[in-house]
Amino acid sequence: MLGLMQSQQLLISSLIEFAERHHGEAEIVSRRVEGDIHRYTYKEVAARARKVANALDQMELAFSDRVATLAWNGYRHLELYFGVSGTGRVLHTLNPRLHPDQIVWIANHAEDQVLCFDMTFLPIVKAVHGRCTTIKHFIALCDADKLPADTGIPGLRSYEEWIGSQPAEYAWPEFDENSASSMCYTSGTTGNPKAALYSHRSTMLHALAGALPDALSMSARDCVLPVVPMFHVNAWGLPYSAAMTGAKLVFPGPAMDGKSIFELIESEKVSFAAGVPTVWQMMLGHMQSTNLRFSTLKRTVIGGSACPPAMITAFNDLYGVEVLHAWGMTEMSPLGTVCTLKNKHLPMDSADKMKVRLKQGRGIFGVDMKIVDDEGKPLPWDGKAYGDLLVKGPWVIAEYFKGEGGSPLVDGWFPTGDVATIDADGYMQITDRSKDVIKSGGEWISSIDVENVAMAHPAVAMAACIGMKHPKWDERPIIAVVKKPGADVTREELIAFYEGKTAKWQIPDDVVFVDAIPLGGTGKMQKSKLREMLRDYQLPGV
Repeated sequence: MLGLMQSQQLLISSLIEFAERHHGEAEIVSRRVEGDIHRYTYKEVAARARKVANALDQMELAFSDRVATLAWNGYRHLELYFGVSGTGRVLHTLNPRLHPDQIVWIANHAEDQVLCFDMTFLPIVKAVHGRCTTIKHFIALCDADKLPADTGIPGLRSYEEWIGSQPAEYAWPEFDENSASSMCYTSGTTGNPKAALYSHRSTMLHALAGALPDALSMSARDCVLPVVPMFHVNAWGLPYSAAMTGAKLVFPGPAMDGKSIFELIESEKVSFAAGVPTVWQMMLGHMQSTNLRFSTLKRTVIGGSACPPAMITAFNDLYGVEVLHAWGMTEMSPLGTVCTLKNKHLPMDSADKMKVRLKQGRGIFGVDMKIVDDEGKPLPWDGKAYGDLLVKGPWVIAEYFKGEGGSPLVDGWFPTGDVATIDADGYMQITDRSKDVIKSGGEWISSIDVENVAMAHPAVAMAACIGMKHPKWDERPIIAVVKKPGADVTREELIAFYEGKTAKWQIPDDVVFVDAIPLGGTGKMQKSKLREMLRDYQLPGV
């Protein structure tokens, strides 16, 4: 016997319809590429998203055709989020931080038909458009009068001219919720990237679970700043969860420096922000050097890579901001875990609470996890045993676009490539990427643990630990360090700093001072490039 309830497809278009009807007055504020601040409401987003839909229909694009974006976090990008997917086409967010050759490869592999781009990226588009063999339409996200006369890009149109003459009325089509809605290519360190292809159903369930109180806890009372880019796993689903809850949205545009982010948080009374550690590092540096304080920010979610304890302490103790450690992957849409406390943790002292907060957190509803040994046997959830982390759930991929690499699943579970522990309360902690674990004398050393000690030193701005070949111990850890401006620390001082904070055999053998640590398009440290930088390095005494 079936239930006697109404049946309705879970479609992204329903989000903007809901936001318009129930939260039409809520603001979307964007710092534009032009430098000024743009303000409007969900009601206007909805009207302009319908104009986008009409413009796409006029291009006679087929169902599931890919529409690419090369854009910052801003209001026009948001309109494309709803306008493209709502029509049954697929929004493909390209990462502008990639090498032009990679952008060309990805656009051709995705068979993009349209490219919408911010004017910041005009030089990239000029360089690649002739090699993007499937793109037939180029749209610059600007006013008609801001379009240069001679770009050399055939048929280039301004976004405002493209949608300007279109009617604001549009009946969103209904189709199977399992249809593709958007796609994002992984930032793989080796070989060509592979694409995760999200569905309307997976996106809607992810947005719903992400908004829950024990996840990101979003509501109509929030003012949300997604610093995490919209070109990286749909800004962790925040634009969708914001429309679902009616939260005010603030977009930083291209100004991602610490000073600009802080000023936007203060001027717009942001209560919740999301980003990767490197962004927050810059902002905290700015605040500490100028003795600033937050007036409205209450919580921040930090993901993309492990958050150093010193950063959590700074946010919590100095600025009264709750840090939500989170973990996920492109292949997971991306939310997997969020580190929110349970009732049993509330009476704990700050030191014990910190031990919990350092973990990546508990699986949110919809995500199941397990850790296994080298033979694939499940390991206990005791917080000590560590093994390969596997996940499954309704927004975890089953395979990559075009079947690249064959099925990634192992008995229905997706192998994350991370090594982790899970404790009795279900809190997961990443100990390393499987390829970054350092094996020394038969013992495993977590590069994250080594990095966290270095990051606690007041002179250290950024630190990355890698393993170097050793004739006796197989590998030994070294730490690459970027010093804070005007600060100084010697090799000997930093190694001495490790005393009493970790086991002797886990202390790095050497410190290498560098001007910068290579970062990927999503702000993560690229250890493969760091290893390449240090390919001629020799361990002391070897």
